[in-house]
Amino acid sequence: MSVKIELDYEGELHTNAKHPSGAVLATDAPLDNEGRGEAFSPTDLVATALGSCMLTIMGIVARRHDWPLEGSRVSVEKVMVAKPERRIGRLGVSFEMAPGIPEDARAVLERAAHSCPVCKSLGDAVEIEAEFHWA
Repeated sequence: MSVKIELDYEGELHTNAKHPSGAVLATDAPLDNEGRGEAFSPTDLVATALGSCMLTIMGIVARRHDWPLEGSRVSVEKVMVAKPERRIGRLGVSFEMAPGIPEDARAVLERAAHSCPVCKSLGDAVEIEAEFHWA
C-alpha cells in the first residue's frame, strides 16, 4: 500500500502537510532549532506517530478479543541528542491503561504495542522505553 503526503513550505520554517483524505497538519521548527515552536516539529511527529501507532495496534488486538481499550492514554517524551548529530535519542512511552482490561490480556497488548510498524521502523536508531500502568 502507498500513501502520498503533499507538503508545502509556507516560509519562516513552517510547513503544511496534506493527507489524501483532506486532513492538514502544520509543522514548525522547535524553539531550540531556530523556530517559534507554534506547531508540531518534524521530530514531534515521530514521537506522535510512535504513540499513536502503538495504541492503534493495541486497539486492533483489543477489538479482536473484545477487550475494552477505550479511555487508555499514552504520553511520549522525546529526548533530542546533539552528538554526533542532532537527532532523536530516546522516546519514553508511558501508557495509562483503561480499567476493565483482563489481566491475561496485558502481556498480549504489551507485545502488540512493541510490534507496531513505527517501532519496527525506528529499529535500534532510537532508544524506546515503554512503561504500562494498568488500572
